Amino acid sequence: MSTAAVRTDVPVLTLEHLSTGYGTPSRHVVSQGLCASLPRASITAIVGRNGAGKSTLLRTLSGLQPALSGSVKWLDKELKAYAPTELARTLSVVLTDKPDTGWLTAAEVVGMGRQPYTGFTGRLTEEDKRLCQQALRDAGAEALAARTFTSLSDGERQRVMVAKALAQQTPVILLDEPTAFLDFAGKIALLHLLGRLSRELGKTILLSTHDLEPAFQLCDHLWLLSSDSIAAGSPRTLADDGTLSAFFDAPGVHFDAAEMRFRYPSRQSGC
Repeated sequence: MSTAAVRTDVPVLTLEHLSTGYGTPSRHVVSQGLCASLPRASITAIVGRNGAGKSTLLRTLSGLQPALSGSVKWLDKELKAYAPTELARTLSVVLTDKPDTGWLTAAEVVGMGRQPYTGFTGRLTEEDKRLCQQALRDAGAEALAARTFTSLSDGERQRVMVAKALAQQTPVILLDEPTAFLDFAGKIALLHLLGRLSRELGKTILLSTHDLEPAFQLCDHLWLLSSDSIAAGSPRTLADDGTLSAFFDAPGVHFDAAEMRFRYPSRQSGC
């Protein structure tokens, strides 16, 4: 089976006046009026303050929870018009939740990514197995294949989950806080991996993150999410036009646009 066909004449993703939140038991709006589009074959980071709704937005874009209003289009088709199997061949999703895998090996977890093609039986053909092996290689996780998933470190688990997403053979990968539980070296390594996958395999990758400086350095594009808007652009463009400085302005914090880093003024003596 091949990856779902990606049209080159339409945006990968289009948001039109999207409102996200929760409708029950009482309506709670997290963000509203969001308009944006997603660049093809690139890695884009959603950043924003705590409570801005990054995870809620990703869950809405992936169809895990309904939009309150507005439009989400993947490849110029409304999200709500996708059949479940068709959507699973278009988007793969890596959440922060640690899956209950029992004694499954890493290779078996990756094999679960083939479910949109194998159906409920989960029986892998030789071609499915080949694609899983290739996904492990592409994610740099081939050496982990025989180990139980629960024995892996956080960084190793993330590589295996990325491999599972690759085995799903979707043109789009969504990740919620993929660097959250990693040390600094692990964060950089994972973002480098995702960047390589977008360049070499043509994947369109959208992730949420609190790791701002690595995202500024290693992602192609940013979505700066607030309660009523998304400011989108390359990190360099958003730094040069003052958008990043204004977005993260706070007492005691200065964003150095030239270096793409935050500076923290020295504490005064006696403070």
